[in-house]
Amino acid sequence: MYTKDDPRSALSTSDSSAEAIAAPEYHDFTGSARPWAVRGQNVIVSGTNEPWSGNLRFEHVLLLVHEDSAAEVRAQGDTVSLHGQGLIAIPPGEAEIRPLGAGDLVRLIQADEPGWAEQTANAASYAEPHPRVAPLRPWPEPEGGHRLRAYPLAGIPEDPKRFGRIFRTRAFMVNFLPPGDGPRDPARLSPHHHDDFEQLSLAVQGEFLHHIRTPWTADSRNWRADEHVPVGSPSIAVIPPPTVHTTAATGAGRNQLIDIFSPPRADFSAQPGWVLNAEEYPQP
Repeated sequence: MYTKDDPRSALSTSDSSAEAIAAPEYHDFTGSARPWAVRGQNVIVSGTNEPWSGNLRFEHVLLLVHEDSAAEVRAQGDTVSLHGQGLIAIPPGEAEIRPLGAGDLVRLIQADEPGWAEQTANAASYAEPHPRVAPLRPWPEPEGGHRLRAYPLAGIPEDPKRFGRIFRTRAFMVNFLPPGDGPRDPARLSPHHHDDFEQLSLAVQGEFLHHIRTPWTADSRNWRADEHVPVGSPSIAVIPPPTVHTTAATGAGRNQLIDIFSPPRADFSAQPGWVLNAEEYPQP
């Protein structure tokens, strides 16, 4: 279901289950005040430009999503700062985040972190777990144990042999997709589906059109018409398995998406060189 030159073309996309399929969700925060928060089954995505300090049970992640994003993070007696796009892995326990730039910051927090899921815009969607989504079983602890780890995108070139620039932690996988100028070629889309994991597509710059098709199951009462939903930035599309999906940039200027998965994708992780911090976060 990918074009031959797409690095994902060899990945599995089969599905034969007749179980009910969850509905896609689209959350457009264009022009909205910060903070905002949306959840998937296993991850909370929260946009903010405000300082924060607190104590979390699990490792979490700070995404710097714009070139003018910047932040300083303190945890475990250590301090790291990052300017420009990238991410910071923050160990469990006490931590402090201080924004330093004008660009947006986005946090990834485990959905089972006490007190956080209830604050999301779509909390009611997960009153019951979605049966098709694999539960989060955290991957092995990072080499050398938990500590602050900063991963800047600057200096990491795009490579046609990879699909984007991918990082993972124990609970999350983040793919900074290449920014593009102008609309996507309508003859070069990449409709595909995933068997048992959600994709959260975070639009950080530009305008997009999400195309999503829900496969038919044996129960025709659950059939849905194809969806073609325009969004701006910032926005999040929560794409459930096994819906067929692809996204087209439509804005005349700069357009960029960041894809988020929880747990990390085993198929991406199996591709040599795709995960840029694989040596620090081992596979199961």
